[in-house]
Amino acid sequence: MKRFHIKVNGNAYDVEVEEVGAGTSTPVAVSAPATAPAAPAAPAPAAAPAAPAAAPAGAETVNAPMPGNILSVNVKAGDQVTKGQVLLILEAMKMENEIMSPRDGVIAGVHVNKGDSVDSGKLLISLQ
Repeated sequence: MKRFHIKVNGNAYDVEVEEVGAGTSTPVAVSAPATAPAAPAAPAPAAAPAAPAAAPAGAETVNAPMPGNILSVNVKAGDQVTKGQVLLILEAMKMENEIMSPRDGVIAGVHVNKGDSVDSGKLLISLQ
């Protein structure tokens, strides 16, 4: 029987391993963590998004009505849009949902890209 001290994802464990002959299998005993679990490492900072995260002052926002994936973005900043015009396509539960402009205006910012995964309420587009 051999004892080893190993770390897995920041948790230390004392492990006893018994060497067995070929063709036999014996369960391996693993004890509880030898030390208190270490604090998880801080996640790496995410890459900065290409578009600003917040809508410009005085702009009306168009938010995601449900979680899903952005299939296409049909407008860009500075485009003139009319009420009911399709701004982007959001796929949710294998259905394509057209996200339309709530009013006439100018696109102040597009805050998502094709292929992005969004949560409900996430800022998609801002209108001026």
